[in-house]
Amino acid sequence: MLQLLLFCNADRVFMTSGIKMWYAALVRFIRRRLVLGIIFASSLTYCIVSLLKEGHSRNMIYQDISIERKPFVWRTLQEHNETSDTICRNSVQGKSLLVDDRGYVCQRADMAKNGCCTVDAEHTQRYSCVSCHENSCCVIYEYCVSCCLDPKKRSMLEVVLSKLSAEENVLFHTITDDYELCLTKCRTSSHSVLHENSYKDPSLKHCFGERQPETKPD
Repeated sequence: MLQLLLFCNADRVFMTSGIKMWYAALVRFIRRRLVLGIIFASSLTYCIVSLLKEGHSRNMIYQDISIERKPFVWRTLQEHNETSDTICRNSVQGKSLLVDDRGYVCQRADMAKNGCCTVDAEHTQRYSCVSCHENSCCVIYEYCVSCCLDPKKRSMLEVVLSKLSAEENVLFHTITDDYELCLTKCRTSSHSVLHENSYKDPSLKHCFGERQPETKPD
């Protein structure tokens, strides 16, 4: 009888110890999960707050830049012509073609020492819209710039400038005249982009107007 009683007490002690061990393990598990949950929630909150602050800071920068936009000068046809005896700016990077700040497109071999296109060269053209479509998108960059520089396009370009987004304002805020505008617009127009790394129409990727090119099917 005594042995049975001792056995029962030992079994009860063993069960109590087991329960305590399981309870302790459960508490440790819950604590660990709780700590991990707190860490995750804190990290997520930090990321969200950081993104919001970054977005706010970026908007402030865009606002400051738009306020500090340099004075923009629309040059007249006479002012385009006045650079003929001085130094011209030109598009530089073209392998075979160049466009100068007077609106002339010429062969690289026909560029004078002052950076201007030779006006009486056989293939030199002014305000040429060769390779450009009615939507103001062009196949060839130099013709896009030349077409864009036509004084008749000024009213359209004024509309384009008035509708720049905050991001575009960052890109265009250093531009001071129509030549710089056309160089930049033909090179970086968002109207021709479908996604970040693809074009709506790969053959018409140089655009300066307000209308968007139609997406070309694959």
